Amino acid sequence: MSHSKKELITYRLSRAENTLDEAKVMLEVEHWNTTVNRLYYACFYAVSAYMALKEIEAHTHTGMKSTFNETLIKTELLTLEHSQLYNKLFTLKNKADYKDFVEFTKEQVTPLSPQTQAFVQAISQLIKTTNDE
Repeated sequence: MSHSKKELITYRLSRAENTLDEAKVMLEVEHWNTTVNRLYYACFYAVSAYMALKEIEAHTHTGMKSTFNETLIKTELLTLEHSQLYNKLFTLKNKADYKDFVEFTKEQVTPLSPQTQAFVQAISQLIKTTNDE
């Protein structure tokens, strides 16, 4: 079954929001590494929604990160702070997922949650603004 571009964008933004909810649950139960994973994926799904809007494909996480920086940061649609957060979460997620003996702390992870919420909101607003044009 084929889905429209609008359905795909809505689906990916919904995944971003749901993943933010998952991150909040993991934060509450102090599963720091899993929180980092969910925060990264919330950003990833939001970015992938924007890329669907622009009909840009990236086939790897590294490719998505590069495309994000080219499409949204270099064009100043989003700020350098957005880029720094996405890049940081990408690095932390990879450490949490693939390195042994990596245990993040409350102090490291807690500030990332509201930043990620703002990131997803910024991309959602950008999509809405772009769709309204």
